[in-house]
Amino acid sequence: MDLPPSDTARLVLLRHGETTWSAAGKHTGRTDLPLTAAGEREARGARHRLGDLDPAAVYTSPLLRARRTAELAGFADAVVDPDLAEWDYGPVEGRTSAEISEVIGREFDIFREGVGVLPAGPAGSAPDGGTPGGEELAEVRARADRFVARARPTLDDGGTVLVVAHGHLLRVLATAWLDVDPAFGARLELGTAAICALGTSHGLESIEAWNLVAG
Repeated sequence: MDLPPSDTARLVLLRHGETTWSAAGKHTGRTDLPLTAAGEREARGARHRLGDLDPAAVYTSPLLRARRTAELAGFADAVVDPDLAEWDYGPVEGRTSAEISEVIGREFDIFREGVGVLPAGPAGSAPDGGTPGGEELAEVRARADRFVARARPTLDDGGTVLVVAHGHLLRVLATAWLDVDPAFGARLELGTAAICALGTSHGLESIEAWNLVAG
């Protein structure tokens, strides 16, 4: 689906396109994977699905899959913001939820249990800039809160802000916008190259559109 037009300022979210790990359902935090060929097609398609969006500011995660998505979507000059990096999954990096559930003997929900359900790896074992113990949900939310605070002046001036980032980070970012418990993010599905729009309704922060995917 395409992003509906709007004459008001919005915080527009775009998840990166497919990677080999996202296609396999693996937790992909700081492992810096490229887009697959399908992911590149998704990113190019997002350019058209965003319609005539003319954001006042564009920000992207520092990770390759997000930066490449921003570029292919027509925003090669996006500002890299470290606070938009994906959740540092630590010991659950590269594992599927099913694999983690088998190890711990119950259904795994990262929003409920965090990454500490598995032991931290030895120092230096975390991939691509992650930490052996990973991040707590509260730490991810703190990063999201910082970004929302930085984006607000542009939004308050009537400018739309586009964010190109990751599945879990963007779900937590939505909870920061709504000022609700970050665990609410578990209820928000978000596909690859999905588009979302956050705005205001009757003076309250709201979700205008969520998980708009191609097809």
